[in-house]
Amino acid sequence: MERLIDSVAARRRRAAAAREAGLRDRVARAAVELFDQLYEGAVLIDAAGTVLWMNDKYRAILGWNGMDPVEGRPVEDIIPNSRLREVVASGRADLIDIFEVEGRQLVVSRIPLKDEDGRVSGAVGMILYDRVQSLKPLVDKFQGMQRDLETARRQLADARRAKYGFSQFIGNSEAVRLLKRQARRAAERDITVLLLGETGTGKEMLAHALHAASERQAGPMVRVNTAAIPENLLEAELFGVAPGAYTGAGNKPRDGKIRLAHGGTLFLDEIGDMPLSLQSKLLRVLQEREVEPLGSNRVIPVDVRVIAATSRDLGRMVEDGRFRADLYYRLNVLPLRLPPLRERLDDIEPLADALLERLAIEQGGRPRRLTDRAVARLQRHDWPGNVRELANLLERAALLTDEAEIDAGHLDGLIAAGQPGTTVADPVVGADPVATDGPACAAETVEPLREALAAAERDAIRRALAAAGGVKTQAAKLLGISRAQFYEKLATHGIEAGLPGPRG
Repeated sequence: MERLIDSVAARRRRAAAAREAGLRDRVARAAVELFDQLYEGAVLIDAAGTVLWMNDKYRAILGWNGMDPVEGRPVEDIIPNSRLREVVASGRADLIDIFEVEGRQLVVSRIPLKDEDGRVSGAVGMILYDRVQSLKPLVDKFQGMQRDLETARRQLADARRAKYGFSQFIGNSEAVRLLKRQARRAAERDITVLLLGETGTGKEMLAHALHAASERQAGPMVRVNTAAIPENLLEAELFGVAPGAYTGAGNKPRDGKIRLAHGGTLFLDEIGDMPLSLQSKLLRVLQEREVEPLGSNRVIPVDVRVIAATSRDLGRMVEDGRFRADLYYRLNVLPLRLPPLRERLDDIEPLADALLERLAIEQGGRPRRLTDRAVARLQRHDWPGNVRELANLLERAALLTDEAEIDAGHLDGLIAAGQPGTTVADPVVGADPVATDGPACAAETVEPLREALAAAERDAIRRALAAAGGVKTQAAKLLGISRAQFYEKLATHGIEAGLPGPRG
């Protein structure tokens, strides 16, 4: 009985094996037919590099006589310089390659074949295209995408390069010469620099020059104006965002400006307006040279040089508790004070010449010239807006006259009209310089400009507070300045103690 059972089981095993062998045979034939239909040529070798099968298309490309068998011969005898044996040895596929046969360039693919135990048992080679020209549309499209990518990268790199050098910081006065000497020494050292100066004195230009003269000049120059970015967005803009950090953050990490400046310089303009809540994170960047993106628990090492700039009195802000003392000492390693234009009046003439030349290039035509009387008139002005105000004044003067020379008469009305809170009649182009610059003007009662501006600012603050019902935060918004700037102006004008209503 047992012998009968064993016999039946053996017959079943043999039948199953026969069915499996038949299935494999059908699959093999189907694969061969598929290779023959899909590819311009196909060849199969075993682990020893012996040809097991080659379709007629491949034979025709090789010019092989159809009567002579290829099976059982080394693959190199049939396909000179074949790399199928290397694929068998390495077990790694060559998904796409250019292979020359009989003077024709073929696009081929080589794939290793493995048995049930994972050992390489052979390889199959396929001709995807029998002419490289067939791939030309695809290659052209890929190369076009590569060119576009390189162009975008180049443009981005250009946008993050230094735009100015020390030669473009114009001035021959002793104050400017001293500043340039100090700045050149600072550029040679990889240290934090703090630029101090009124608005319009050229802090950003000097930051560019420092980067261009430093060892980091090949790296990026990334600029951030902390006063121009809303407080709720500044952290993400500076430190970056981890995936899913907040609604709408996306599934991919986004680098912040600090990481984008890796290997280069980070210029933080208006650092005095940075919120206290972010000052501690910036301190960590300066001390530990690492950044923690928003919503992440991972710190990322960074290599950046920080140049900060402000038009505010950071020392006083530290005393008032509006700026962290530890961050101030980290930033104030090498302070550079940029002199206002009123302290370097001798530089007005070369500055004006350079500005007028730039205007001529931008707008076309020959550059205008300043007369001696015009230069003298400019030197009598107080320049609260510094070089930026000078550039604005000269551009307006050039637009309002067709004459080759700009005289004092072209400037008087523009200087008066350019002061905040001042209402004057339109300047008369080409007015008689004597009539506008003579003794009659001196007979009028003129309040010093600094006092007039201070009075106008006090009145504006009081009106804003009245409109906001005494809420200081709202009053600051009405004036278009930050809350920190508003508090500073309250203290400057001594009107904080007498404010009516609730405190903001």
